[in-house]
Amino acid sequence: MLSFETLLYAFLGGILPAMVWLYFLLKEDRRCPEPRMIIALALAAGFLSVPLVLPLERFAVLALPAGIPVVIAWAAIEETVKYLLAAIVILWRRSVNESIDFVIYMLTVALGFAALENTLFLIAPFSGGNMLEGLLTGNLRFIGSTLLHVVASSVIGFALAFSFKKSRIVRTLFATVGLILAIALHALFNFLIIDGSGSFTLLAFFLVWSGAVVIFALFELLKYMRYDRLPKNTCDV
Repeated sequence: MLSFETLLYAFLGGILPAMVWLYFLLKEDRRCPEPRMIIALALAAGFLSVPLVLPLERFAVLALPAGIPVVIAWAAIEETVKYLLAAIVILWRRSVNESIDFVIYMLTVALGFAALENTLFLIAPFSGGNMLEGLLTGNLRFIGSTLLHVVASSVIGFALAFSFKKSRIVRTLFATVGLILAIALHALFNFLIIDGSGSFTLLAFFLVWSGAVVIFALFELLKYMRYDRLPKNTCDV
């Protein structure tokens, strides 16, 4: 039976790295910050995604051949569920009134998902008393899979952002393309980590960090586009 101490360490090890990423990313939007309650709801949507994803991924393992089909299915399940939860809980709200908001809320949902997923990964080493292994696992997930979730979900966020003022058909098309790209990126990372048996780990990390550089550059572009039309020292409400 798991002890309270084990659960606490796993929870903190999963939550704190995700919160570090969230703090850093929200600072990028400090001029016009989003409502803290809505940010909390986005995190909760990410948490809720995990128990919805797990049985679907188990079914995929049973129903599909091992290898690439399962890797793609897992990526598709995780990215689709995150997006659906974001759409149901957050993206329809009046507070989502600027293009950049889609990116902020999608990455917040992703961090909520990563936080709880990382917690589950840390339970096994911590419960076995392998604190060093747990710390190494946490650090690797901090710079790898956590950032992967941010990048993949941000791809969907940018697709929604750049089609914000378009027709419903165009927005649907952009969202579909964004989801497909997010799934492809997620699946490629998983394939390099899992099926590569560790030999392509550096390539996988290079891929996700390169994606992060592009994401941050696009984030700055959206900030410029928004702030360029705002009166000085004001925000949309």
